[in-house]
Amino acid sequence: MSIKKFLLDLILPKFCFGCKKENTYLCEDCLATIEIFKEHKKFNHKILDDLFSATDYKHPILKKMIFSFKYEPFAKEIGKDLANLLKIHFLLLNKKFDFSDFLFLPIPLSKKRLRWRGFNQAEELAKELAAFFGAKILNKVLIKEKETKPQVTLPEKERKENLKGVFKVKNPELIFNKKIVLVDDVFTTGATLFEAGKVLKEAGAKKVVGMVVAIAKPKEDMIK
Repeated sequence: MSIKKFLLDLILPKFCFGCKKENTYLCEDCLATIEIFKEHKKFNHKILDDLFSATDYKHPILKKMIFSFKYEPFAKEIGKDLANLLKIHFLLLNKKFDFSDFLFLPIPLSKKRLRWRGFNQAEELAKELAAFFGAKILNKVLIKEKETKPQVTLPEKERKENLKGVFKVKNPELIFNKKIVLVDDVFTTGATLFEAGKVLKEAGAKKVVGMVVAIAKPKEDMIK
C-alpha cells in the first residue's frame, strides 16, 4: 500500500455510504435501492439543448455521497461511483446516445475553492464520462473568474444573480462551432448550467448539452 493511499484511508475510510460495508463507497445492495432513470425526456431550453441525469436527488444515500464529494477534501474517489450511475443510465436507455464527437467541459471552481478542496468534482465526473464515450475533455477552457457564495446557501431567486458574469471562456477558438457536454454533479434550479451554457454559446459553441448525476426537480418545471 502506498503512503498516499494509507493516508487517504485514514482521512476518508472506504465504507459504503448506505450500509457501511468496507472497501466501497456504494455497494451493490445499496446501489440497487437507487432508482436510475430508464427513459430520457428531451429537455428543450433556450440555452441547454438537452439535459441528461441518472437519477433523482431525493435518495438519502446519494445525498450523502454528493455532499461529501462536493464539500470534503480528499473525497475524489467518490466520483467514480457517482459517474457510474450515469453510465448505467445510458446503458439502460433504449435509444443509444453517441457523444464521441462532443467536447466534455466540467463546471469550473474558483481558484480559492479549488486550492481548498484539492480537486474539481465536476472535472472528476467529466473525466470518467468522456472516457466512457470515447470523447475529449477540455478542463481549462471554461473558467470561473471570481469567488461566489455557495449556491446551496441561497434561495432560488438569488442563485441566478449570484452567478451573473462569473464564467469566462478562455481560448474560445477551441469551442467555436463545437458540440459541448457541460458536466456538473447536481441540477437544482439550473442557474449554474444555464449561466455557463449561455457563456459558451456566446463564445460560439454550436450545441450545449447538460449532464449531471442527479436532478432535484422534474425537467418540465424548469423549461422556460
